[in-house]
Parts: sequence; structure tokens; C-alpha cells
Amino acid sequence: MSEKLEVSFNSPQCGWMSVGFTGGAREFYTTTAHAPHENALPELLQILSFLIDPDLHEFEKTLKWNRNPEEFDFIFRKNAKNTSLEIIEYPTEDRSRRRSETVFSYSGSAREICRAFYQTFEQLYEERFNDEFEQNWRQPFPLEEFNNFKNKLTAANNL
Repeated sequence: MSEKLEVSFNSPQCGWMSVGFTGGAREFYTTTAHAPHENALPELLQILSFLIDPDLHEFEKTLKWNRNPEEFDFIFRKNAKNTSLEIIEYPTEDRSRRRSETVFSYSGSAREICRAFYQTFEQLYEERFNDEFEQNWRQPFPLEEFNNFKNKLTAANNL
């Protein structure tokens, strides 16, 4: 089993947010933008809610996000044996698979991956007023999706 996954989303500034992923021997840090994929944070929380569902044994979902001009796919896969996260970077919005590069990958349990994301979302939630999240991210904090994700983690006894 690889080392523990750590996920960090730093406080947004001017519509941008630093994100980082470490686990195993790999690490990846970048910035992401609030647009044009304005639903990236709520969609990410929805994907995580599916991943933690103990009745869902197979799942694959791709989250699109960008840095401008670079684009990213966050690919989440779950099967009977493990759960994985793969981050693919494209040099432009073209998303040509020939020109893409896998910049981060991690495999572990759904619980482990979801808890790592929960910790960073919880920090964003706790600091949202101090950091003026909505003004700096230029979008509201995805409260409904965060609460749903938190409830699913709690129900699965994984929080």
C-alpha cells in the first residue's frame, strides 16, 4: 500500500486557488481557476460522495478543471479492489490525449481518498469567512455538496 494521500486546497485569491497532492513517491502542485469550469468544486464533492458509497462497487468519473491555458482531468475510478485518482494535464483546452501527461496518480481505499479531500474541504469551510472565500473564488462555497459529502462520510463511519 502506498503512503497516505494528502490533498491541499489553499485559500483562493482573485479567482485562483493553489492545489496540491502528495502520496506515495509522487507529488503535484498547481493553481486552478474558478472559470470556465465553475462547477468544479461542487462536482468534486459529488464525485467524492459517490466514491464513499459502500453500495457502489464500480465507478469512474472525470472532473474537468483548468489553469488557463492548461486543462486538467481528475479521473476517479473505483472497483472491487481499490480506488484511484489520476490527474492528467493537457497543454491547452484542446485536451488532445496525444499531448497529455499524467502528472499525478494515487491508488488506495475510497475511505482514504475521501478523508484526504474532506480534511482540505473542512479547512476551506472553517476559514471561508476569514478568507472571504466567495469574493476571492468568485463563487459561493459549495455548502450543500460539502454537507452531503460530510454526511455520507459520517454514515459510512469514515469521519
